[in-house]
Amino acid sequence: MKKFFVRWGVVSALIASVTVVCLLRVLNVEATEGTKILIQVCELVGKLFMNGLKMLVMPLITSSIICGIMSFGSKSEFRRLGLKTFLFYFLTCLVAVTIGLICVNVFQPGHTRPELAAKILGQANVLPDHFVSFDSVENSKLSEFFLRILPPNILEAATDNGQILGIITFSLLFGFFVGRLPEHLRDVQFRFWEGIQQITRNITRIVISFSPVGVFGLVTPILLNAGLDLIRPLLFFVFTILMGFSLYTFGFLYLLLRYVGRIKPWAHYRTMLPVVLMSFSTASSAAALPLALETIEKKSKVSTKTARFTLPLGITINMCGTGLYECVVVVFIAQLYQVTQGIHFGMLDQITVVLMALLTSVGVAGIPASGLIAITMILSSVGLPIESIGVVWVVERILDMFRTAVNVFNDTCGTVLIARSEGESTAYPNC
Repeated sequence: MKKFFVRWGVVSALIASVTVVCLLRVLNVEATEGTKILIQVCELVGKLFMNGLKMLVMPLITSSIICGIMSFGSKSEFRRLGLKTFLFYFLTCLVAVTIGLICVNVFQPGHTRPELAAKILGQANVLPDHFVSFDSVENSKLSEFFLRILPPNILEAATDNGQILGIITFSLLFGFFVGRLPEHLRDVQFRFWEGIQQITRNITRIVISFSPVGVFGLVTPILLNAGLDLIRPLLFFVFTILMGFSLYTFGFLYLLLRYVGRIKPWAHYRTMLPVVLMSFSTASSAAALPLALETIEKKSKVSTKTARFTLPLGITINMCGTGLYECVVVVFIAQLYQVTQGIHFGMLDQITVVLMALLTSVGVAGIPASGLIAITMILSSVGLPIESIGVVWVVERILDMFRTAVNVFNDTCGTVLIARSEGESTAYPNC
């Protein structure tokens, strides 16, 4: 029952929401006092759930980045391997986010009718006063944005979800220099931050476990406002995401395996199919890690040293599918505001989204739906209402499964490519 609730609770909540909305429309009681009370209760539940996600932003991103980065300087024999791994994950995630940005600009799923876009956004169709488009202001405003990279008061920045960039910069520097401490001091920091990360992930699991209730509260008012008209833009949005995943998985990674790894790509695709299915069904990178390790060591013949370093590290800091998804979601929401509010979300704004998606994907926990926490951070950093994330909850669960599969498959590709660069002979035939 618990497994069913975790895997299908959100789907059940969506079905319940659609059923309730259809009943209200059939009975023609949308404007009654009872329906208004129902909407108010749903909005309250949705806001409570969103507050739970916001509460976790700072501790989750800080502990995850520090734990992921500080390991690079901890063991001298892994420094070369760590540098290769970090560069691979960073560059591939950058490519994934760029592919997502190209897809969302080409297909423009958020450019729909103004009245429909307003219904989809609902109460979130009000921009906060601090929204600033970097392409529409003078250079002094843009310089203020870059100054946020190094906040003057890290404690003050830690209490403001709009100062995420400074927290990420501090966490990267802190984690790097923790790894360079003497062993007796480093071990204390390791245990402390790993404990904080574990606590934060446990709290995240509790908040995410309430996602069916939160989804019902977020989606029901949107469906009441937009009705069946919501289907077309969301289907176009899903198509954009899946097109980005396909181009990255079967285009970019295929080329890497063939021309960088010098192996036959489809051999790796077939070998990793059980791992991909496991990550897809559970929507959890962490849950797929044991099977991924067993498969990459026994069937791909990658050494234990390489596999047990690159794969767990990839589960922690490499979320290329999540980065692509985050980028498309934020630009999709911005496109809706372009239609309804006439905002200018230009190239500099989108570059900001790319950088934030790249950096926040490092700190996403390997559990279902945790990528939504990173999206709230990006929305806040570019001045868009965090509540607008509710527009994608209808399709969040199925896309979570796809992006997790992309994340894990990318980790296995990185493991094989790094093993080849180390001179290991894998089980795959050469090209």
